[in-house]
Amino acid sequence: MDSCIVAIVSLLVGWLLDLLFGDPARLPHPVVWFGKTIAFFEHRLNKGNHRQLKGALVAVGLIVFVYAATYLIRHYIYLLPSITGRGWGWVFDSIIIFYCLAGTTLIREVREVFRAVDRSLEEGRKQVARIVGRDTSELSAQEVRTAALETLAENLSDGVIAPLFWFAIIGVPGMLAYKMVNTLDSMIGYKTERYRDFGCWAAHIDDIANYIPARLTALLMVLPHAILNFQFSIFNFVRKNGRHHASPNSGYPEAALAGILNCRFGGPHYYFGQLFPKPYIGENERPLTTEDMKKAVRINRTAEVLMVVLTALSLWLCH
Repeated sequence: MDSCIVAIVSLLVGWLLDLLFGDPARLPHPVVWFGKTIAFFEHRLNKGNHRQLKGALVAVGLIVFVYAATYLIRHYIYLLPSITGRGWGWVFDSIIIFYCLAGTTLIREVREVFRAVDRSLEEGRKQVARIVGRDTSELSAQEVRTAALETLAENLSDGVIAPLFWFAIIGVPGMLAYKMVNTLDSMIGYKTERYRDFGCWAAHIDDIANYIPARLTALLMVLPHAILNFQFSIFNFVRKNGRHHASPNSGYPEAALAGILNCRFGGPHYYFGQLFPKPYIGENERPLTTEDMKKAVRINRTAEVLMVVLTALSLWLCH
């Protein structure tokens, strides 16, 4: 039972740290190290023959390394004398959980996008470029706001729900390994000429890792809305529109938010100079406003709190 209590306390402390501070800009961040490591291997191996094999080895190797290294570090910390080991173990776990969650930073960035685009379209384009991979240079004000809200929904899954899901399943090492999976996909998991072969495995692993969390994210978003507003038809909307996305997963949280806001997401976008045709999610092409953003933030926070509660309960019941 002691290990259960330590795990729940670490979860709550790590989550509260993210809630209060977001990503620590002045402190070293594991995801930054992950990105530099991926770039190191990509620049050296993404050329010549057997690119898919080399990409597979890099992706699997880095994920396994992160999991094993984190597991061993925790193992040796907990081998320390009981009080010391438990104390430092609690600190280590809390810090890793803090680093793995990105809910507060994402919300801050989306708020800044809406403030920036209200000042000028050019500012909005520059601000949204910080959080999306698409080309933002030709986006309209409506497209800037849409891109920000799509990212808010998608990254609720990637930045909050999925890390907590994998923490509940396989602990802190699994949570940090998931962040490597997600970083690999965000850097090399594109179907462009450069990354199509080398990033193939990274993209497929990310699809597998996010399959359940993406659908769980959509459920946590729409369930309170459906209950409070007696609008249970929204589940059919999500089921129908969640498949209208190039990704097998991202469409579900986006469909959940589009259904709640009664708006339209999706459509074709440019990535790295190449146009990617994407279906639309929803049909109501109405202007998006700051009030929509505020409502979306409340939806994100509600889903986040529900997931923290579910994670704590699963830890309690499984020990």
